[in-house]
Amino acid sequence: MKLFKLMAATAAAAILLATPAFAQTRIALVVKSLGNGFFDAAAKGAEEAAKEIGGIELIYTGPTAATAEAQIEVVNSLIAQQVDAIAISANDPDALVPVLQRAMQRGIKVVSWDSGVAPEGRQIHLNPSDINLIGETIIKLAADYLPDGGDVAILSAASTATNQNAWIEAAKKVIPEKFPKINLVATVYGDDDSVKSTEEARGLIAAYPNLKAIIAPTTVGVVAAAQVVTDQHLIGKINVTGLALPSEFKQFIDNGASQAVALWNPIDLGYSAVYLANDLIKGEEAKPGATFSIGKVGQVTLDDNNAAAMAAPFQFDKSNIDEFSKIY
Repeated sequence: MKLFKLMAATAAAAILLATPAFAQTRIALVVKSLGNGFFDAAAKGAEEAAKEIGGIELIYTGPTAATAEAQIEVVNSLIAQQVDAIAISANDPDALVPVLQRAMQRGIKVVSWDSGVAPEGRQIHLNPSDINLIGETIIKLAADYLPDGGDVAILSAASTATNQNAWIEAAKKVIPEKFPKINLVATVYGDDDSVKSTEEARGLIAAYPNLKAIIAPTTVGVVAAAQVVTDQHLIGKINVTGLALPSEFKQFIDNGASQAVALWNPIDLGYSAVYLANDLIKGEEAKPGATFSIGKVGQVTLDDNNAAAMAAPFQFDKSNIDEFSKIY
């Protein structure tokens, strides 16, 4: 029987998922912000992993606003609760280091996933995919539908988001070599907020009259940009692409605002993060070259920074969006 219990924390809300009363191990899944479909899907996977492993009390929590300061308050609350592990998708790679170091000093295992923490603030980082492959993928998604090339812009999440910045840098590096006809004119930041992302998308369209594509490597930003293109009757003129949840984005593939998007499976990402946290709790050592099981997803091997990549991103278009939108 599932127990769903609201927890109050300063600037945060938390939910206990799949937590039998006799659970001895408590793992907190900390997300950038609550109410984000990507992280809600990750929580489903985390719940599944907790059930498979058994004896785990899973705490799904995060701030209401995607800021480092709000996440720090959440982590402080978890330290006070003496949880066994924290698995966090960070709003800032450096600002969270001191509070996560305090957690580790108190014996709490720390895994970052999706958006990383600097190595000194965690034991393992799980990238959703290989950084260079993601960077190339988001540019290719635009270039595939621009045979003559043209101006494109990137609408990112927060300017401090570790994963977003790494993907964008990888994208910039691959353009001259593989996509020379693509002209990246701007990178703007919507802070994973739908209102701000909408404003930034409108600003790009106004500032760059020859804009051919908006690339948003964020599930919030890509929906906002596609809605702006739809509302401004620019379907067929500006293609929106990037990283998107199929269930949230299907309407924009259907109406032509987007030709294709990509994403790894966030359910598997949350699932894998819980397995890694539990491995650390059981005493497995995080060190370069170490191999860790992530349940049905397989296994990962840590690199020199104790980081690993889960899987390659998968493309969604008119041929498969219906199928996958029913899953996540």
